[in-house]
Amino acid sequence: MPASLHQSQFRRFAENIGSRFAGGVEAFGYGSVLLVESVFWIFAGCWFQQCVRVRSVVEEMMNIGVRAVPVLAILALANGAMMAMQGIATLRDFGAESQVIAGIALSVTREFGVLITGIVVAGRSGSAIAARIGTMQMAQEIDALRVIGVAPVRYLVSPILIAMLVMMPLLTILANAMAIVGGGIFVIADLQVNFSVYLERVFAALTPGDLVQGLVKSLVFGVLITLVASSNGFSATGGAEGLGRATTRSVVLCIGAIVIADMIFTFFLSR
Repeated sequence: MPASLHQSQFRRFAENIGSRFAGGVEAFGYGSVLLVESVFWIFAGCWFQQCVRVRSVVEEMMNIGVRAVPVLAILALANGAMMAMQGIATLRDFGAESQVIAGIALSVTREFGVLITGIVVAGRSGSAIAARIGTMQMAQEIDALRVIGVAPVRYLVSPILIAMLVMMPLLTILANAMAIVGGGIFVIADLQVNFSVYLERVFAALTPGDLVQGLVKSLVFGVLITLVASSNGFSATGGAEGLGRATTRSVVLCIGAIVIADMIFTFFLSR
């Protein structure tokens, strides 16, 4: 009897792992198809009399980018100041606290500027995208679009993808600038360095490759947020409770995808 019980538990465990793995593969495949279809409608939609509307793209740019500026600026400023505090406290033990300026410049432009941008956009816009598409899915508005001959991906996802690809690099540049300013405020106060000298050391430590690295990451993060949020919205079921689960799952998976993608980038680019 105990042996059969252990076998049953192991079988349930194996089935659970297998179903989760199959679900992950299915979600990856669905996201890939969603990306291909979105790009198709962006470049070939006008040939089928279904151009991506400029107005929809501008509206998404406002929602994703412009309205995220205040919270992103505040968080990036605080993040830069925090990095300066930790860097000075750590390097002071070695008598190298002046090197914190180069550390801030490189860390912000390569990693933390784009990372905090991705997390803010994932939490703010990723949840909104999943909730909006999920509400339309459960209200059968997606089916109504298909009935009247409108491609749902072209109407809903393609404008978001374009807006992400435009606004994510711009938001990353803003986050980089605010984080460097935030770090400079603390460095100037603690190390008694002139602000112009601080900026000179920042620019001396940076190369164009450092800036490009963060901008390339921002494009990848924008694509990931779009696909994860949209796919969770399209798969939402179960009324208000199901919509809440889809929204929460969207934010968690967006942030997880961003962190994992950043880890992969860092592994290959730091070698």
